[in-house]
Amino acid sequence: MKILGIGNAIVDVICKVNDDFILENKLTKSTMKLVDENEFKKLLSNLKIEETISGGSVANSVVGLSQLGNDVGFIGKVNDDELGNKYEDGLKKEKVKYFYSKKKEKIPTGTCLILITPDSERTMVTFLGIAGKINENDIDIEAIKESEMTFFEGYLWDEGYPKKAFEKAIKNSKKTAMSLSDKFCVDRHKVNFLDLVKNSLDITFANEQEILSLIDTKNFEDVIAFGKNLGKLIVITRGEKGSVAINNEEVAEFGIQKNLKIVDLTGAGDLFAAGFLHGYINNKSLKQCLEKGTEMSSKIIQVIGARAS
Repeated sequence: MKILGIGNAIVDVICKVNDDFILENKLTKSTMKLVDENEFKKLLSNLKIEETISGGSVANSVVGLSQLGNDVGFIGKVNDDELGNKYEDGLKKEKVKYFYSKKKEKIPTGTCLILITPDSERTMVTFLGIAGKINENDIDIEAIKESEMTFFEGYLWDEGYPKKAFEKAIKNSKKTAMSLSDKFCVDRHKVNFLDLVKNSLDITFANEQEILSLIDTKNFEDVIAFGKNLGKLIVITRGEKGSVAINNEEVAEFGIQKNLKIVDLTGAGDLFAAGFLHGYINNKSLKQCLEKGTEMSSKIIQVIGARAS
């Protein structure tokens, strides 16, 4: 197996809203907010559902890798309920090996409300459900050992059980990669994330906001210097400025694809990571990896949702 993803197993519920809905519900556009089950149901009760998909950041990346012909797997915690069954079926349909045995749990399968505004930005409201309760017993050591790389998401990292699951997985991995996931995530776990980036991860994915927050700077030149000193691979997406990969003294850059009909930015970072990792595990140059990442993210932002059919 080339890559095993470990992440939040979340069912994406996609809805279109106007900007007023975001303001009225005190949400911050383009970020992710964690809510309890009641708040989630309250928000959903006023909305029309466009689509329901097996989601979660790393799961989206793993599906992208599978679609590119790579042998991949995924570990994520679901309940043995209707959404949990839908989740597993969705992954299997995409030829992703699912290394998790569902059990009847008190807490339901996790759900993420993806609110798409007219400017194509997506604002996420997540009820983690059982996904956030992943623990070290959910980690399939044999699957990790059989994989060339383990890919994590920052969203999954939390004190307690998830941290123990992370540590167990990292300890048994041949190579590790992680996405920092979200600026709020970075702000909440800055000390731990910085430690992971410096000491545990071989590859770190971040967008510009996240990496600036992680190293407490407003200047991108500081990010380049940090990346060169790190001695590990760091990959940064910069919106309209394209993307950058830094590995020791090597700094590769790639621009964006122009004239795209953007309809929804959901999954842009996830699919960028899929394209980059596809290049990486197939021994392409950093620039070629960035190019593949850009190609994949450019495709996904022209459709609704985080899955390219």
